[in-house]
Amino acid sequence: MLRRQILTGVGAAALALAAVPALAQETVKVGLILPMTGPSASTGRQIEAGARLWMAQHGDMVAGKKIQLIIKDDTGAADQSKRLATELVVNDKVAVLGGFGLTPLALSVGPVATQAKVPAVIMAAGTSTIVATSPYFVRTSFTLPQNTAPMAQWSAANGIKTVVTLVSDYGPGLDSEKAFKAEFEAKGGKVIESLRAPLATPEFAAFLQKAKDLKPDALFLFVPSGQGASLMKQVNERELAKAGIKIIGTGDVTDDDQLNGMGDALIGMITSHNYSAAHDSPENKAYVSAFLKATNNMRPNFMSVGGYDGMALIYKALDKTKGDTDGAKLLDAMKGVSWTSPRGPMSIDATTRDITQNVYIREVKKVDGQLYNVEFATIANVKGSN
Repeated sequence: MLRRQILTGVGAAALALAAVPALAQETVKVGLILPMTGPSASTGRQIEAGARLWMAQHGDMVAGKKIQLIIKDDTGAADQSKRLATELVVNDKVAVLGGFGLTPLALSVGPVATQAKVPAVIMAAGTSTIVATSPYFVRTSFTLPQNTAPMAQWSAANGIKTVVTLVSDYGPGLDSEKAFKAEFEAKGGKVIESLRAPLATPEFAAFLQKAKDLKPDALFLFVPSGQGASLMKQVNERELAKAGIKIIGTGDVTDDDQLNGMGDALIGMITSHNYSAAHDSPENKAYVSAFLKATNNMRPNFMSVGGYDGMALIYKALDKTKGDTDGAKLLDAMKGVSWTSPRGPMSIDATTRDITQNVYIREVKKVDGQLYNVEFATIANVKGSN
């Protein structure tokens, strides 16, 4: 125990000292901690591709400083995320941390960012409370309440009276469940059952059968990026739609990275989310074209724009500080920044450090032989947290 206390003290001292030389750096290092292998590998792959595309389009120099991207694979394990964050701060002297494919991974890094006074840009994790756990967190992804409430509003306005919710049993899933129920019931609907599937072993059969037996007007779904194909295969096998149950959810389920492989049974499914590869804007059309070219035709998803816009935020902050990498100054420079993303207008709330952005209601349609989430309604400037 004494040895552990000594090592902990040494680690804390090292973190405290790590940010000191940053002012003198001519190379600004950005460390992205991503799940590049394991069950969430698609998230890591998309974020890295988005970040690298931003750099390819905007160069690797900002305010006279060269930007160096360092990618670390945490395999989706929180203990690895924290260890890698410490190494990036102490050994690599990174000026900014980023990435964080799942909520537990982001939460594990919070104490490291706080101790070292290094900004940490959340490019994926969506639990609403994450940013509040460290004064050095900033988010460029989304929150589940932000994306879920519009789906509840649409459902109540379109003849859906009763709903069963089925979510993954972890932070974002619970956020989504709570937000949907609160908003839907405030509009006069009724959630008749709230079902939760294990995150680590996503077998949905028993939950889907229970939902079918309850005969709601609709089944609301949330699973993290990468699990949608497995879930929707089982939804289709149990023929819930044929039983008269409308399938709705957040856009995590109909992830652009997997959508084409899910089959035509998804046509007509309604979801709400902050990004679609089919988003109709000049910025997004250019983004999708460049992304496909850079990745050998991998379609960009909402995780990719989290990485792309994460790098945009870092570049804009460095430009404002004129290359000064002091953590507190960089953080202040990130607050209140706004710009036009491939997903639409977005900004970082100066008080909460969370993201404000449009949320879209979309329908799965076949366009030129491919499945897309086609947007048909916009809820503008939705805050990530209040």
